Amino acid sequence: MAAESMHVAGRAGANAGVHILSVKGAITEATAAAFQEAVRAVSAPGLIVDLSEVPWVDSMAVGALVRAFVFCSKCGRKFALVGLNPRVKNVLRMVGLDPLFKSYATVAEAESALS
Repeated sequence: MAAESMHVAGRAGANAGVHILSVKGAITEATAAAFQEAVRAVSAPGLIVDLSEVPWVDSMAVGALVRAFVFCSKCGRKFALVGLNPRVKNVLRMVGLDPLFKSYATVAEAESALS
């Protein structure tokens, strides 16, 4: 999958101090750096990564999500995932990382939890 097949769009959340990154397409070896750059550009105390338009994840994507979580944790920021489809949930469960991530069905639920 080419790098241009993934797009990350950031926006302020409805609640102060929350930023939302919406990912469209797969996070792969070719696109992981762009995802990480988008995560590092966020300075808000809370970061929500909306994966509702991510069809699947592979080991590169899992690594990118873990690096995003660690980056936020080291900076004292809250981190949450939103919109995990069954394929993505299953991969995170299979590799034993589902307990690491706080995940929510909707952005509104995540914003409420991070506020």
